[in-house]
Amino acid sequence: MPPSYSPGTIASTRSVRTGGSGSLCYTAGRRQPVARVTFEGACGTVTGSRTRLEFGGRTLLVDCGMFQGDNEVEARNWSDFPFEPSKVDAVLLTHAHLDHCGLLPRLVGRGFRGPVYCTRATRPLARLVLEDAGAIQEEEARYAARKGYSRHAEPKPLFTGRDARQALERLEPVRFHEPFEPLPGVQVRFLRAGHLLGAASIEISAKGADGQRHRWLFSGDIGRYGAPILVDPEAPEEAPNALVLESTYGDRNHAEHDPVAALGDTIERTFARGGSVLLPAFALGRTQDVLYHLSELADQGRLDPTAVFLDSPMAIRATEIYRQARPEFDDELLDRIANGANPLAADRFSRCNTVDESKALNDRDAPAVIVAASGMATGGRIVHHLARRLGDPRACVVFVGYQAAGTRGRALLDGASTVSIHGRRVAVRAQITQIGGLSAHADSSELERWCRALPGAPARTFLNHGEDPPRKALAADLVELGWSRPHLPQPGTTVPW
Repeated sequence: MPPSYSPGTIASTRSVRTGGSGSLCYTAGRRQPVARVTFEGACGTVTGSRTRLEFGGRTLLVDCGMFQGDNEVEARNWSDFPFEPSKVDAVLLTHAHLDHCGLLPRLVGRGFRGPVYCTRATRPLARLVLEDAGAIQEEEARYAARKGYSRHAEPKPLFTGRDARQALERLEPVRFHEPFEPLPGVQVRFLRAGHLLGAASIEISAKGADGQRHRWLFSGDIGRYGAPILVDPEAPEEAPNALVLESTYGDRNHAEHDPVAALGDTIERTFARGGSVLLPAFALGRTQDVLYHLSELADQGRLDPTAVFLDSPMAIRATEIYRQARPEFDDELLDRIANGANPLAADRFSRCNTVDESKALNDRDAPAVIVAASGMATGGRIVHHLARRLGDPRACVVFVGYQAAGTRGRALLDGASTVSIHGRRVAVRAQITQIGGLSAHADSSELERWCRALPGAPARTFLNHGEDPPRKALAADLVELGWSRPHLPQPGTTVPW
Protein backbone atom coordinates (compact mmCIF):
# COMPACT_ATOMS: atom_id res chain seq x y z
CA MET A 1 0.00 0.00 0.00
CA PRO A 2 1.20 3.55 -0.62
CA PRO A 3 2.22 5.64 2.38
CA SER A 4 -0.43 8.00 3.74
CA TYR A 5 -0.02 11.74 3.55
CA SER A 6 1.19 13.80 6.44
CA PRO A 7 -1.61 15.10 8.69
CA GLY A 8 -3.04 18.39 7.58
CA THR A 9 -1.79 18.43 4.01
CA ILE A 10 -5.10 17.28 2.55
CA ALA A 11 -8.28 17.01 4.56
CA SER A 12 -8.80 13.36 3.69
CA THR A 13 -7.22 10.88 1.33
CA ARG A 14 -7.89 7.44 -0.01
CA SER A 15 -6.02 5.15 -2.38
CA VAL A 16 -7.54 3.30 -5.31
CA ARG A 17 -6.26 1.19 -8.17
CA THR A 18 -6.61 2.74 -11.56
CA GLY A 19 -8.49 0.72 -14.12
CA GLY A 20 -6.39 -1.97 -15.74
CA SER A 21 -2.92 -0.58 -15.05
CA GLY A 22 -2.57 -1.80 -11.50
CA SER A 23 -0.74 1.40 -10.57
CA LEU A 24 -1.51 3.08 -7.29
CA CYS A 25 -3.42 6.34 -7.40
CA TYR A 26 -4.07 8.80 -4.60
CA THR A 27 -7.30 10.82 -4.77
CA ALA A 28 -8.14 13.79 -2.61
CA GLY A 29 -11.21 13.99 -0.43
CA ARG A 30 -12.39 17.49 0.37
CA ARG A 31 -10.08 19.85 -1.51
CA GLN A 32 -10.39 19.86 -5.28
CA PRO A 33 -6.88 19.06 -6.57
CA VAL A 34 -5.15 21.57 -8.83
CA ALA A 35 -3.69 18.77 -10.93
CA ARG A 36 -2.78 15.08 -10.99
CA VAL A 37 0.91 14.19 -10.83
CA THR A 38 2.05 10.80 -12.12
CA PHE A 39 5.58 9.49 -11.55
CA GLU A 40 6.64 7.48 -14.59
CA GLY A 41 10.44 7.19 -14.56
CA ALA A 42 13.46 7.34 -12.24
CA CYS A 43 11.40 5.71 -9.48
CA GLY A 44 13.83 3.32 -7.80
CA THR A 45 16.38 4.00 -10.56
CA VAL A 46 18.57 6.98 -11.49
CA THR A 47 17.62 6.98 -15.18
CA GLY A 48 14.51 7.48 -17.27
CA SER A 49 13.34 10.68 -15.56
CA ARG A 50 9.76 11.60 -16.47
CA THR A 51 6.85 13.01 -14.46
CA ARG A 52 3.42 13.85 -15.90
CA LEU A 53 1.23 16.70 -14.63
CA GLU A 54 -2.40 16.86 -15.75
CA PHE A 55 -4.32 20.11 -15.30
CA GLY A 56 -7.85 19.15 -16.32
CA GLY A 57 -7.51 18.38 -20.01
CA ARG A 58 -3.99 19.85 -20.35
CA THR A 59 -0.75 17.94 -19.80
CA LEU A 60 2.85 18.85 -18.97
CA LEU A 61 5.86 16.56 -18.70
CA VAL A 62 8.87 17.27 -16.52
CA ASP A 63 11.72 15.61 -18.45
CA CYS A 64 11.48 12.72 -20.86
CA GLY A 65 14.64 10.74 -20.25
CA MET A 66 16.14 7.50 -21.46
CA PHE A 67 16.60 4.46 -19.24
CA GLN A 68 20.23 3.33 -19.05
CA GLY A 69 21.69 0.18 -17.53
CA ASP A 70 21.40 -3.51 -18.30
CA ASN A 71 19.22 -4.97 -21.06
CA GLU A 72 16.20 -5.31 -18.79
CA VAL A 73 16.36 -1.65 -17.77
CA GLU A 74 16.98 -0.35 -21.29
CA ALA A 75 14.10 -2.45 -22.64
CA ARG A 76 11.79 0.02 -20.91
CA ASN A 77 12.75 2.60 -23.54
CA TRP A 78 10.77 0.56 -26.07
CA SER A 79 7.57 0.55 -24.05
CA ASP A 80 4.64 2.58 -25.30
CA PHE A 81 4.10 5.84 -23.48
CA PRO A 82 1.27 5.48 -20.91
CA PHE A 83 -0.40 8.53 -22.47
CA GLU A 84 -1.07 9.89 -25.93
CA PRO A 85 2.01 11.95 -26.93
CA SER A 86 -0.03 14.13 -29.28
CA LYS A 87 -2.09 15.31 -26.30
CA VAL A 88 0.91 16.53 -24.28
CA ASP A 89 0.93 20.33 -24.36
CA ALA A 90 4.56 20.98 -23.35
CA VAL A 91 7.69 19.52 -21.78
CA LEU A 92 9.77 21.19 -19.07
CA LEU A 93 13.39 20.02 -19.35
CA THR A 94 15.70 20.17 -16.32
CA HIS A 95 18.95 19.58 -18.24
CA ALA A 96 20.61 17.99 -21.23
CA HIS A 97 21.81 14.63 -19.90
CA LEU A 98 20.44 11.66 -21.82
CA ASP A 99 18.60 10.22 -18.82
CA HIS A 100 16.51 13.42 -18.75
CA CYS A 101 16.10 14.31 -22.43
CA GLY A 102 16.90 11.10 -24.32
CA LEU A 103 13.34 10.04 -25.19
CA LEU A 104 12.25 13.44 -26.51
CA PRO A 105 12.86 12.25 -30.11
CA ARG A 106 10.71 9.17 -29.50
CA LEU A 107 8.01 11.40 -28.00
CA VAL A 108 8.09 13.56 -31.14
CA GLY A 109 8.12 10.49 -33.36
CA ARG A 110 4.92 9.34 -31.63
CA GLY A 111 3.11 12.61 -32.28
CA PHE A 112 4.17 15.26 -29.73
CA ARG A 113 4.09 18.73 -31.30
CA GLY A 114 4.35 21.09 -28.33
CA PRO A 115 7.24 23.23 -27.08
CA VAL A 116 10.07 21.90 -24.92
CA TYR A 117 11.05 24.63 -22.47
CA CYS A 118 14.64 24.66 -21.24
CA THR A 119 17.28 27.12 -20.11
CA ARG A 120 19.33 28.99 -22.69
CA ALA A 121 22.49 26.98 -21.96
CA THR A 122 20.64 23.66 -22.12
CA ARG A 123 19.60 24.08 -25.75
CA PRO A 124 23.07 23.77 -27.40
CA LEU A 125 24.03 20.89 -25.10
CA ALA A 126 20.77 19.08 -25.86
CA ARG A 127 21.54 19.50 -29.55
CA LEU A 128 24.86 17.70 -29.07
CA VAL A 129 23.30 14.87 -27.11
CA LEU A 130 20.23 14.23 -29.24
CA GLU A 131 21.93 14.50 -32.63
CA ASP A 132 24.52 12.00 -31.44
CA ALA A 133 21.87 9.71 -29.94
CA GLY A 134 19.88 9.66 -33.19
CA ALA A 135 22.97 8.73 -35.19
CA ILE A 136 23.86 5.98 -32.70
CA GLN A 137 20.34 4.51 -32.78
CA GLU A 138 20.36 4.30 -36.57
CA GLU A 139 23.86 2.82 -36.68
CA GLU A 140 22.99 0.18 -34.05
CA ALA A 141 19.93 -0.84 -36.07
CA ARG A 142 22.05 -1.19 -39.23
CA TYR A 143 24.69 -3.17 -37.33
CA ALA A 144 22.05 -5.50 -35.88
CA ALA A 145 20.68 -6.08 -39.37
CA ARG A 146 24.15 -6.90 -40.74
CA LYS A 147 25.07 -9.24 -37.90
CA GLY A 148 21.63 -10.81 -37.61
CA TYR A 149 21.53 -10.72 -33.81
CA SER A 150 18.22 -8.86 -33.50
CA ARG A 151 15.06 -10.76 -32.62
CA HIS A 152 13.31 -8.76 -35.34
CA ALA A 153 13.54 -9.50 -39.04
CA GLU A 154 14.08 -5.82 -39.75
CA PRO A 155 15.70 -4.08 -36.74
CA LYS A 156 14.41 -0.58 -36.09
CA PRO A 157 16.10 2.25 -34.18
CA LEU A 158 14.53 3.48 -30.97
CA PHE A 159 14.23 6.78 -32.81
CA THR A 160 15.77 8.26 -35.93
CA GLY A 161 18.01 11.20 -36.63
CA ARG A 162 14.99 12.90 -38.17
CA ASP A 163 13.08 12.43 -34.90
CA ALA A 164 16.01 13.99 -33.04
CA ARG A 165 16.14 16.99 -35.37
CA GLN A 166 12.40 17.51 -35.04
CA ALA A 167 12.70 17.35 -31.26
CA LEU A 168 15.43 19.99 -31.33
CA GLU A 169 13.18 22.28 -33.35
CA ARG A 170 10.78 22.29 -30.41
CA LEU A 171 13.27 23.63 -27.85
CA GLU A 172 12.20 27.00 -26.41
CA PRO A 173 14.95 28.65 -24.31
CA VAL A 174 14.01 30.63 -21.21
CA ARG A 175 16.22 32.65 -18.86
CA PHE A 176 16.78 31.57 -15.28
CA HIS A 177 14.27 33.17 -12.86
CA GLU A 178 12.09 34.46 -15.72
CA PRO A 179 8.45 33.38 -15.12
CA PHE A 180 6.54 31.93 -18.06
CA GLU A 181 3.23 30.15 -18.57
CA PRO A 182 3.38 26.87 -20.52
CA LEU A 183 -0.36 26.57 -19.85
CA PRO A 184 -2.87 29.32 -19.01
CA GLY A 185 -2.69 29.98 -15.27
CA VAL A 186 0.32 27.69 -14.72
CA GLN A 187 3.49 29.62 -13.92
CA VAL A 188 7.00 28.14 -14.17
CA ARG A 189 10.48 29.34 -13.22
CA PHE A 190 13.89 27.77 -13.73
CA LEU A 191 16.40 28.01 -10.85
CA ARG A 192 20.08 27.08 -11.06
CA ALA A 193 20.73 23.51 -9.91
CA GLY A 194 24.54 23.50 -10.28
CA HIS A 195 24.71 19.99 -11.71
CA LEU A 196 25.53 20.81 -15.34
CA LEU A 197 25.72 23.93 -17.46
CA GLY A 198 22.11 25.08 -17.79
CA ALA A 199 20.77 22.52 -15.30
CA ALA A 200 17.66 23.72 -13.50
CA SER A 201 15.34 23.07 -10.63
CA ILE A 202 11.79 23.78 -11.75
CA GLU A 203 9.20 25.69 -9.71
CA ILE A 204 5.62 25.21 -10.92
CA SER A 205 2.69 27.10 -9.39
CA ALA A 206 -1.02 27.36 -10.08
CA LYS A 207 -4.08 28.67 -8.26
CA GLY A 208 -6.48 26.16 -6.83
CA ALA A 209 -10.24 26.39 -6.39
CA ASP A 210 -9.54 27.93 -2.97
CA GLY A 211 -7.90 30.91 -4.68
CA GLN A 212 -4.51 30.08 -3.17
CA ARG A 213 -1.39 29.56 -5.28
CA HIS A 214 0.02 26.07 -4.79
CA ARG A 215 3.68 25.36 -5.57
CA TRP A 216 5.49 22.21 -6.59
CA LEU A 217 9.27 22.21 -6.78
CA PHE A 218 11.17 19.66 -8.88
CA SER A 219 14.78 19.65 -7.74
CA GLY A 220 16.19 18.16 -10.94
CA ASP A 221 19.72 16.89 -10.38
CA ILE A 222 21.34 18.93 -7.61
CA GLY A 223 25.03 19.73 -8.01
CA ARG A 224 27.70 20.10 -5.38
CA TYR A 225 28.43 23.17 -3.31
CA GLY A 226 31.83 24.64 -4.07
CA ALA A 227 32.23 22.55 -7.22
CA PRO A 228 34.31 24.07 -10.01
CA ILE A 229 33.03 26.11 -12.94
CA LEU A 230 29.36 26.70 -12.02
CA VAL A 231 27.65 28.74 -9.32
CA ASP A 232 26.15 26.81 -6.42
CA PRO A 233 22.60 25.39 -6.42
CA GLU A 234 19.80 27.86 -5.67
CA ALA A 235 16.67 27.62 -3.54
CA PRO A 236 13.39 29.44 -4.29
CA GLU A 237 12.26 32.50 -2.34
CA GLU A 238 8.98 30.86 -1.29
CA ALA A 239 8.47 27.45 0.28
CA PRO A 240 6.91 24.81 -1.98
CA ASN A 241 3.80 22.93 -0.93
CA ALA A 242 5.34 19.79 -2.41
CA LEU A 243 8.87 18.81 -3.36
CA VAL A 244 10.12 16.17 -5.79
CA LEU A 245 13.72 15.59 -4.72
CA GLU A 246 16.50 13.59 -6.36
CA SER A 247 18.24 11.01 -4.17
CA THR A 248 21.15 9.66 -6.23
CA TYR A 249 23.56 9.72 -3.29
CA GLY A 250 20.96 9.84 -0.53
CA ASP A 251 22.73 7.13 1.46
CA ARG A 252 26.31 8.36 1.43
CA ASN A 253 28.64 11.31 1.68
CA HIS A 254 31.52 11.84 -0.68
CA ALA A 255 34.97 11.38 0.79
CA GLU A 256 36.18 14.36 2.78
CA HIS A 257 39.73 14.17 1.44
CA ASP A 258 40.84 16.53 -1.29
CA PRO A 259 39.67 14.82 -4.51
CA VAL A 260 42.15 16.75 -6.65
CA ALA A 261 45.04 15.60 -4.48
CA ALA A 262 43.69 12.04 -4.61
CA LEU A 263 43.51 12.23 -8.39
CA GLY A 264 47.07 13.55 -8.53
CA ASP A 265 48.31 10.75 -6.27
CA THR A 266 46.60 8.13 -8.42
CA ILE A 267 48.10 9.52 -11.62
CA GLU A 268 51.60 9.73 -10.13
CA ARG A 269 51.49 6.15 -8.83
CA THR A 270 50.22 4.85 -12.16
CA PHE A 271 52.81 6.76 -14.17
CA ALA A 272 55.57 5.56 -11.83
CA ARG A 273 54.87 1.94 -12.75
CA GLY A 274 54.64 2.80 -16.45
CA GLY A 275 50.87 2.61 -16.78
CA SER A 276 48.22 4.90 -18.21
CA VAL A 277 45.14 6.31 -16.50
CA LEU A 278 41.74 5.87 -18.13
CA LEU A 279 39.11 8.37 -17.02
CA PRO A 280 35.60 7.47 -18.21
CA ALA A 281 33.62 10.71 -18.02
CA PHE A 282 30.31 11.99 -19.28
CA ALA A 283 30.91 14.30 -22.22
CA LEU A 284 28.70 16.95 -20.64
CA GLY A 285 29.67 18.26 -17.23
CA ARG A 286 31.98 15.60 -15.85
CA THR A 287 34.59 16.04 -18.57
CA GLN A 288 34.74 19.80 -18.06
CA ASP A 289 35.16 19.37 -14.30
CA VAL A 290 37.87 16.76 -14.87
CA LEU A 291 39.72 19.11 -17.23
CA TYR A 292 39.50 21.81 -14.57
CA HIS A 293 41.11 19.53 -11.98
CA LEU A 294 43.76 18.21 -14.37
CA SER A 295 44.61 21.83 -15.14
CA GLU A 296 45.06 22.44 -11.41
CA LEU A 297 47.48 19.52 -11.22
CA ALA A 298 49.39 20.85 -14.22
CA ASP A 299 49.61 24.29 -12.61
CA GLN A 300 51.01 22.62 -9.48
CA GLY A 301 53.70 20.89 -11.52
CA ARG A 302 52.29 17.44 -10.74
CA LEU A 303 51.20 16.63 -14.28
CA ASP A 304 52.72 17.19 -17.71
CA PRO A 305 49.86 18.66 -19.79
CA THR A 306 51.25 17.01 -22.93
CA ALA A 307 50.41 13.62 -21.36
CA VAL A 308 46.67 14.42 -21.18
CA PHE A 309 44.35 13.50 -24.06
CA LEU A 310 40.68 14.38 -24.41
CA ASP A 311 39.35 11.64 -26.68
CA SER A 312 35.69 12.52 -27.22
CA PRO A 313 34.40 14.66 -30.08
CA MET A 314 31.20 15.39 -28.17
CA ALA A 315 33.13 16.42 -25.05
CA ILE A 316 35.34 18.68 -27.17
CA ARG A 317 32.27 20.39 -28.61
CA ALA A 318 30.62 20.58 -25.19
CA THR A 319 33.73 22.23 -23.77
CA GLU A 320 33.48 24.90 -26.46
CA ILE A 321 29.88 25.55 -25.40
CA TYR A 322 31.04 25.82 -21.78
CA ARG A 323 33.70 28.35 -22.75
CA GLN A 324 31.02 30.66 -24.10
CA ALA A 325 28.88 30.55 -20.94
CA ARG A 326 30.66 33.10 -18.74
CA PRO A 327 27.46 34.29 -16.99
CA GLU A 328 27.19 30.83 -15.39
CA PHE A 329 30.81 30.68 -14.15
CA ASP A 330 31.66 30.91 -10.47
CA ASP A 331 34.09 33.52 -9.15
CA GLU A 332 37.02 31.08 -8.92
CA LEU A 333 36.89 30.24 -12.62
CA LEU A 334 36.47 33.89 -13.57
CA ASP A 335 39.58 34.71 -11.53
CA ARG A 336 41.57 31.97 -13.25
CA ILE A 337 40.51 33.22 -16.66
CA ALA A 338 41.45 36.78 -15.70
CA ASN A 339 44.90 35.51 -14.72
CA GLY A 340 45.38 33.78 -18.07
CA ALA A 341 44.90 30.23 -16.78
CA ASN A 342 41.65 29.11 -18.39
CA PRO A 343 41.35 25.35 -17.75
CA LEU A 344 38.84 25.08 -20.60
CA ALA A 345 41.13 26.67 -23.19
CA ALA A 346 41.31 24.76 -26.45
CA ASP A 347 45.11 24.46 -26.31
CA ARG A 348 45.38 23.35 -22.68
CA PHE A 349 45.47 19.60 -23.47
CA SER A 350 45.67 17.44 -26.59
CA ARG A 351 42.36 16.68 -28.29
CA CYS A 352 41.50 13.65 -30.40
CA ASN A 353 38.79 14.53 -32.90
CA THR A 354 39.30 11.81 -35.48
CA VAL A 355 39.16 8.04 -35.19
CA ASP A 356 42.78 7.82 -36.36
CA GLU A 357 43.88 10.17 -33.57
CA SER A 358 42.04 8.00 -31.07
CA LYS A 359 43.57 4.79 -32.41
CA ALA A 360 47.03 6.34 -32.23
CA LEU A 361 46.74 6.41 -28.44
CA ASN A 362 46.86 2.61 -28.48
CA ASP A 363 50.36 2.80 -29.95
CA ARG A 364 51.60 5.24 -27.32
CA ASP A 365 54.22 3.67 -25.05
CA ALA A 366 54.59 6.56 -22.63
CA PRO A 367 52.06 6.87 -19.78
CA ALA A 368 49.04 9.03 -20.52
CA VAL A 369 45.81 10.28 -18.99
CA ILE A 370 42.99 9.49 -21.41
CA VAL A 371 39.64 11.19 -20.76
CA ALA A 372 36.83 9.71 -22.86
CA ALA A 373 33.10 9.05 -22.83
CA SER A 374 30.94 7.39 -21.82
CA GLY A 375 30.99 7.94 -18.09
CA MET A 376 29.57 4.50 -17.27
CA ALA A 377 31.75 2.78 -19.90
CA THR A 378 28.69 1.57 -21.79
CA GLY A 379 29.75 3.05 -25.12
CA GLY A 380 31.97 5.61 -26.77
CA ARG A 381 35.71 5.61 -27.26
CA ILE A 382 36.46 4.69 -23.65
CA VAL A 383 35.27 1.15 -24.45
CA HIS A 384 38.05 0.71 -27.03
CA HIS A 385 40.63 1.97 -24.54
CA LEU A 386 39.32 -0.42 -21.90
CA ALA A 387 39.59 -3.31 -24.35
CA ARG A 388 43.20 -2.30 -24.98
CA ARG A 389 44.33 -1.63 -21.40
CA LEU A 390 42.17 -3.52 -18.88
CA GLY A 391 44.54 -6.46 -19.14
CA ASP A 392 47.54 -4.29 -18.21
CA PRO A 393 48.26 -4.48 -14.45
CA ARG A 394 50.15 -1.19 -14.68
CA ALA A 395 47.06 0.71 -15.86
CA CYS A 396 44.39 2.31 -13.69
CA VAL A 397 40.74 3.08 -14.46
CA VAL A 398 39.42 6.01 -12.43
CA PHE A 399 35.66 6.50 -12.22
CA VAL A 400 34.54 10.00 -11.28
CA GLY A 401 30.75 9.71 -11.59
CA TYR A 402 27.80 7.54 -10.68
CA GLN A 403 27.76 4.00 -12.08
CA ALA A 404 24.24 2.66 -12.55
CA ALA A 405 23.38 -0.96 -11.87
CA GLY A 406 23.87 -3.13 -14.93
CA THR A 407 26.53 -0.95 -16.55
CA ARG A 408 30.07 -1.99 -17.39
CA GLY A 409 31.33 0.69 -15.02
CA ARG A 410 29.38 -0.76 -12.09
CA ALA A 411 30.66 -4.24 -12.90
CA LEU A 412 34.25 -3.01 -12.81
CA LEU A 413 33.71 -1.19 -9.51
CA ASP A 414 32.07 -4.28 -8.06
CA GLY A 415 35.25 -6.27 -8.74
CA ALA A 416 34.43 -8.20 -11.91
CA SER A 417 37.36 -10.35 -13.02
CA THR A 418 36.25 -10.14 -16.65
CA VAL A 419 33.87 -7.92 -18.59
CA SER A 420 32.30 -8.31 -22.00
CA ILE A 421 33.56 -5.88 -24.65
CA HIS A 422 32.66 -6.20 -28.32
CA GLY A 423 31.41 -9.74 -27.84
CA ARG A 424 34.43 -11.16 -26.02
CA ARG A 425 35.48 -11.51 -22.40
CA VAL A 426 38.30 -9.19 -21.38
CA ALA A 427 40.32 -10.00 -18.26
CA VAL A 428 40.53 -7.22 -15.68
CA ARG A 429 44.09 -6.84 -14.40
CA ALA A 430 44.21 -3.05 -14.27
CA GLN A 431 43.55 -1.26 -11.01
CA ILE A 432 40.00 0.06 -10.64
CA THR A 433 39.20 2.99 -8.37
CA GLN A 434 36.61 5.69 -7.83
CA ILE A 435 37.07 9.24 -6.58
CA GLY A 436 33.68 10.19 -5.17
CA GLY A 437 34.57 13.78 -4.44
CA LEU A 438 34.53 14.49 -8.17
CA SER A 439 30.87 13.56 -8.60
CA ALA A 440 28.44 16.08 -10.08
CA HIS A 441 25.65 14.95 -7.75
CA ALA A 442 25.13 16.32 -4.28
CA ASP A 443 25.75 13.78 -1.55
CA SER A 444 23.47 13.16 1.43
CA SER A 445 24.72 16.09 3.50
CA GLU A 446 24.54 18.44 0.51
CA LEU A 447 21.00 17.36 -0.30
CA GLU A 448 20.09 18.13 3.30
CA ARG A 449 21.85 21.49 3.01
CA TRP A 450 19.79 22.31 -0.07
CA CYS A 451 16.61 21.28 1.74
CA ARG A 452 17.47 23.44 4.76
CA ALA A 453 17.89 26.41 2.40
CA LEU A 454 14.20 26.20 1.47
CA PRO A 455 12.12 28.93 3.20
CA GLY A 456 10.04 26.22 4.84
CA ALA A 457 9.55 22.47 4.88
CA PRO A 458 7.16 21.21 2.19
CA ALA A 459 4.00 19.49 3.34
CA ARG A 460 4.80 16.59 1.04
CA THR A 461 8.09 15.29 -0.33
CA PHE A 462 8.59 12.65 -3.02
CA LEU A 463 12.00 11.07 -3.55
CA ASN A 464 12.94 10.04 -7.08
CA HIS A 465 16.10 9.66 -9.20
CA GLY A 466 17.65 7.12 -6.86
CA GLU A 467 17.80 3.42 -6.17
CA ASP A 468 15.72 2.32 -3.21
CA PRO A 469 18.48 2.12 -0.55
CA PRO A 470 19.50 5.78 -1.09
CA ARG A 471 15.84 6.84 -1.19
CA LYS A 472 15.10 5.15 2.11
CA ALA A 473 18.21 6.56 3.77
CA LEU A 474 17.45 10.10 2.63
CA ALA A 475 13.84 9.76 3.77
CA ALA A 476 15.05 8.86 7.26
CA ASP A 477 17.45 11.82 7.29
CA LEU A 478 14.69 14.24 6.30
CA VAL A 479 12.46 12.93 9.08
CA GLU A 480 15.30 13.71 11.49
CA LEU A 481 15.22 17.28 10.13
CA GLY A 482 11.62 17.48 11.29
CA TRP A 483 10.02 16.94 7.89
CA SER A 484 6.99 14.74 7.32
CA ARG A 485 8.04 11.31 6.12
CA PRO A 486 8.78 11.47 2.37
CA HIS A 487 7.04 9.20 -0.11
CA LEU A 488 8.91 6.81 -2.39
CA PRO A 489 6.76 6.70 -5.54
CA GLN A 490 6.81 3.70 -7.82
CA PRO A 491 6.32 3.87 -11.61
CA GLY A 492 2.67 4.75 -12.19
CA THR A 493 2.02 6.27 -8.76
CA THR A 494 -0.42 9.18 -9.16
CA VAL A 495 -0.98 11.86 -6.52
CA PRO A 496 -3.25 14.93 -6.41
CA TRP A 497 -1.77 18.40 -6.40
